[in-house]
Amino acid sequence: MGDEISHSHFTPVEEKEYGRRLAQETATLADWFAEQRFSRRTPVAGCELEVWLVDGQGSPAPINEAFLARLDDALVVPELSRFNVEFNTPPQDLHGTCLASMEAALSETWRAGVRAAADLDARLLMIGILPTLRESQLSLANMSPLKRYRALNAQVLRLRGGAPLELNIHGREQLRTQHGNVMLEAATTSFQIHLKVGLAEAVRSYNAAILVSAPLVAVSANSPFLFGRDLWDETRIPLFEQAVAVGGFAGVAHGPLRRVSFGTGYARHSLLECFVENEQHFPVMLPILFDEEDVTLPHLRLHNGTIWRWNRPLLGFDEDGTPHLRIEHRVIPGGPTLADEVANMALFFGLVAALAGEEVAPEGRLSFPAARDNFYAAARDGLESTVTWLDGKRHGLAWLVRERLLPLAAQGLEQLGIDGAQADHYLGIIERRVAHGCTGTGWQRDFVARHGRDMAALTQAYWERQESGAPVHEWDI
Repeated sequence: MGDEISHSHFTPVEEKEYGRRLAQETATLADWFAEQRFSRRTPVAGCELEVWLVDGQGSPAPINEAFLARLDDALVVPELSRFNVEFNTPPQDLHGTCLASMEAALSETWRAGVRAAADLDARLLMIGILPTLRESQLSLANMSPLKRYRALNAQVLRLRGGAPLELNIHGREQLRTQHGNVMLEAATTSFQIHLKVGLAEAVRSYNAAILVSAPLVAVSANSPFLFGRDLWDETRIPLFEQAVAVGGFAGVAHGPLRRVSFGTGYARHSLLECFVENEQHFPVMLPILFDEEDVTLPHLRLHNGTIWRWNRPLLGFDEDGTPHLRIEHRVIPGGPTLADEVANMALFFGLVAALAGEEVAPEGRLSFPAARDNFYAAARDGLESTVTWLDGKRHGLAWLVRERLLPLAAQGLEQLGIDGAQADHYLGIIERRVAHGCTGTGWQRDFVARHGRDMAALTQAYWERQESGAPVHEWDI
């Protein structure tokens, strides 16, 4: 989905031919798995940070074209809406001082972005859902002028038989509305972590990413408010799932498999299972035909890009053309600060390494339905949620992070060869965030409790504290 396409209207002939090529490329990928053709230069880390452009009053500023032209950085690209952009970092080998290096790289790009936005009388903000956002602003007029987004909108509505998207979120309050396009997705901005893995450890790492999704979404929660309503701790989760509510072949819009979901199960033998599921169970959404001689499996990769599991396997290629496997962890929202985001990465990498390296696979001790239930409970109630863990017992999530998961993450970072001082620093941010009970969501709710539900004032206060660079547990209200 990151690449532009040539046109946005498709014929039945194109759809049929795309299906043929997708099946062919899925079979080719199966051969690659059988031949163990994947890169051994692992583990490698990367990330994507989706960012808001806002005006002086904290409202969305639909100026990403002008902003990108002013910034002129290949690492910063457009997003679905004109008021969002995405910041990327070059991949880093996951050892030594890579965490600080990634924060430094993000910081350098961020500072340049802040200057470019200021030249346009705008600001940058990293937050899961912008509190000042109004539903009327999620219009096609504010969609980025790229054919792939117009095509996505048309295809989602086609697969839904023209029915509008229905938003129905029950949290502390309730929000029900209907929306006529996919721009609801633009209300959700994320911090996506990439972990390049070798074939031998891919299944265990992918399953570990699924297991740790509940604690990661709870400790990073930063999206309580949508259109003025206080909903889930991480309202991004139900919002994104309902913003592109298109299912698989069985019933299409209301099929058993959804395009945005926690997935259908752990990987059993290889990550190929996810790509096979994609081909067998999901209608093609963007049947763009690429050069048949292209050896990078472009039809398979584009199709995979229209299926948004919260933990998504990706196929990529090293600079020398060797194929590689990545796990994209999508549960974390944007913000509150870069220090917070890198701390979230440290927790994720440490937990995945530790769990994937255990002698007995931990996914054998927690069923996939239990892991899925944990995830939605943690997204809804954050650090106050109660989850089932590997010992088969129910624990308060804050206690679980403090007493079990932080030591486990420290062990995993040590296994990866991460600098000890950096591991202590970033995991210390998580420890203090949990001890204070102060996630981004907690801070936003505390501010509203003290100052009232003035979303412009909330956004201004949030921006001022974000500018300080101090992690969220140090913010006052």
